[in-house]
Amino acid sequence: MSLEHMRAEISNVDAGIIRLIAKRQELVNRVAEIKIRDGIAIHDRKRTAEVLESVFNLAVENRIDPVSVQKIFEILIAMSEERQHERSGEGNLP
Repeated sequence: MSLEHMRAEISNVDAGIIRLIAKRQELVNRVAEIKIRDGIAIHDRKRTAEVLESVFNLAVENRIDPVSVQKIFEILIAMSEERQHERSGEGNLP
């Protein structure tokens, strides 16, 4: 396999990751609607801890750096909370 082929494969994976992040954000919109309707706080410390523990364990199982994976998910969680704030009227929609 050539370097160009491998880079093309990585680009395909990157595009898939972006699609999954977009899907995650779509789901976050629905979560925001439920939280707004039910008067639930946007930040859920317990849920954040559960997600970070889960992705840590999945990273270990998949033999990738769990600390780096947690950092990625900390960013995803921050994006989710930002989107929820926007939906609740506490922020600006893009």
